Amino acid sequence: MRQLDGKIAIVTGASSGIGREAALLFAEHGAKLVLVARRRDELERLADEISGNGGDAVAVAGNVAEAETAREAVEVATRQFGGLDVAFNNAGTTGAMVSIPEMTAEMWHEVIATNLTSAFHAAKHQIPAMLTRGGGSLIFTSTFVGHTVGFPGMAAYAASKAGLIGLTQVIAAEYGPQGIRANALLPGGTDTPMGRAVSNTPEALAFVQGLHALKRLATPREIAQSALYLASGMSSFTTGTTLLVDGGVSITRT
Repeated sequence: MRQLDGKIAIVTGASSGIGREAALLFAEHGAKLVLVARRRDELERLADEISGNGGDAVAVAGNVAEAETAREAVEVATRQFGGLDVAFNNAGTTGAMVSIPEMTAEMWHEVIATNLTSAFHAAKHQIPAMLTRGGGSLIFTSTFVGHTVGFPGMAAYAASKAGLIGLTQVIAAEYGPQGIRANALLPGGTDTPMGRAVSNTPEALAFVQGLHALKRLATPREIAQSALYLASGMSSFTTGTTLLVDGGVSITRT
C-alpha cells in the first residue's frame, strides 16, 4: 500500500543523507515532491531519478535560512502540483565544534539560522498552504543532542535543535483543531556526509557507534522510514511529539 498517494510534499536538505532517502521513499509511496537544498546539480539529478522511476519531483535550489527559499518552495508546490500536504523540514548543520568561549557570534548565528530560524520561515509559509487543503503534516528534524544527551562542542547545534521541539509543540497546539499535525523527528547517529564529518576517524566512529544500544549507526533509509510514518495517515493521532529514532543512544549506559 502506498502511504502518500495524492499527497504533495516538500523535503528540505534533499540533496544528500536523510533528506535524499526521504525524498526517494516519499516518491515510492506516491508523493509529488518539491526538493529543496543549496546544491542545484544534486537536486536536479535526484528529480531526474524520481521522474525516471515514474514519480513527480521539481527542484528548488536555495538556502533554507532565507525566507525567500521557504516562500518559493511553497509557491512551486502550489503552482506545479496544486497545494501542500506534507513538509519534511530536514535541512541542518552541525556548525563548528568548539567550546562556548571559542565560539564566535557568527558561528552561533549561522547554526541558529540554518537549523531554527529556517523552521520558522518554513512554517510561516507552509501552514497557510496546508490550511487550504484542510490540514497536513509538518515534520522537523531535531536530534537527541540537547534533548537527552549533551556533547561538548555542540552548544549551538543542541540549542537550535532543542528550539525546534518547542516550535513543534506550539504549532501542534495552535493548528491541531484545523487538521495540521506537527512532530519533531529525533535521529540518533546516522551514516550521512554530515555524520561522517563528525565521526571522521575510525576511533571516533567506533566511539559513536558504541554509544547506541544497537552498537551501530542508522542508515539514512531507516530514519526516512520514520519520517514516512509521520508524514502519512499511519500517524493520524500523533502530534506535538518528539519521536526518538536513536538506536537507544538516549538510554544506553553500557
